[in-house]
Amino acid sequence: MSSREVVVLSVGGVRFVTRASTLLQFPESRLARMLNDDDQEFKLVNGEFFVDRDATLFSYIMDFLRTLQVSLPTDFSDYQRLQREAEFYGLYPLADLLSQEHLLKPRLEILEVRFSLQEMQAFFRIFGSCSTTVETLAEQITVFTGQQLGQSWNSPFPSQKPLVPLPLERPSHHDMVFQCGTDYSAGDQFVARFVSIKPDNRKLINGTNVLGLLLDTLLKDGFRLISTRTVSSEEKVECYTFERMKRPAGLTVTVNQIPGSSGVARAKRSQVQKGK
Repeated sequence: MSSREVVVLSVGGVRFVTRASTLLQFPESRLARMLNDDDQEFKLVNGEFFVDRDATLFSYIMDFLRTLQVSLPTDFSDYQRLQREAEFYGLYPLADLLSQEHLLKPRLEILEVRFSLQEMQAFFRIFGSCSTTVETLAEQITVFTGQQLGQSWNSPFPSQKPLVPLPLERPSHHDMVFQCGTDYSAGDQFVARFVSIKPDNRKLINGTNVLGLLLDTLLKDGFRLISTRTVSSEEKVECYTFERMKRPAGLTVTVNQIPGSSGVARAKRSQVQKGK
C-alpha cells in the first residue's frame, strides 16, 4: 500500500480516516503490519479495516501517531487502559510514556500575593510553588523609578524625566519582591516607583491599582482565588492565595529514521515545554 493512500478504520463502530503514512510511523506496530496484510485480526470489510477496540482511547492513539506527542485532557484518568491499548497496537514507545503517570498528570499549583500599604508606598511579595510560573510572572512585571517634584503618589501623571527600569528582588526562585509609590528624597523631591505588568502598557504608581491589575492578570492566566486574609493587622499585610491545575510539559517521542526504511525503527523519550 502506498504511504499516500487514505485509510479508513472502523474502531468500536467509529470511523477514523487517515493516511497510510501515519499508521506506518512505527513499522513494527500492528497497525503498520495491518496495512501489509501481516496481521489477520484486522479484517478489511467494505474497504474499511474493522477493529474491535475502544474508539475513545483510539482517538488518543491517532493523535499520538499524527504528532508524536502525548497530549491528554486535564481530567483524563484512564492511563492504565490507554497504556493497555498502546501495547495492543504494538506502540511500545507510547506505552512506555504512559507508564510514567507523574510526567503526564496535571499538578496543583499554589501562588500567594502579599500586599501592604505604608504611607505613600505599597509593598508586594509573591510566593509560588512552581518556580517556572514565578519566573514567567517576573518577566511580565517591570518597576520603573524616577524623581518627581512636589507630586503625591496618587498623581496620574508620570514624571517628565525618563524613567529607569529596576530589577526585581528575587530572594529565591520561588518568590519576588517589588514596591511602588513615592518616598521623600531631599527637599520637595520625590523618588517615584511605577509598576507595569504585561500585556498592559500602563505604568501605575498607586498600590491599589497595581494590586487590582496583578490579581486580574493571575485570574486571566487560569488561577482561581481561594482565600484572602490579613496576615498582620498592625502592618496591614493582606494575603491573597490562588491555585490552578498546571498542565505538565508535553512529552514527545523523537524518532530516528533509517535510510531505505519505510518508517521508524526506534524511539526515545524527551520532554518539550508546551505553551500555556
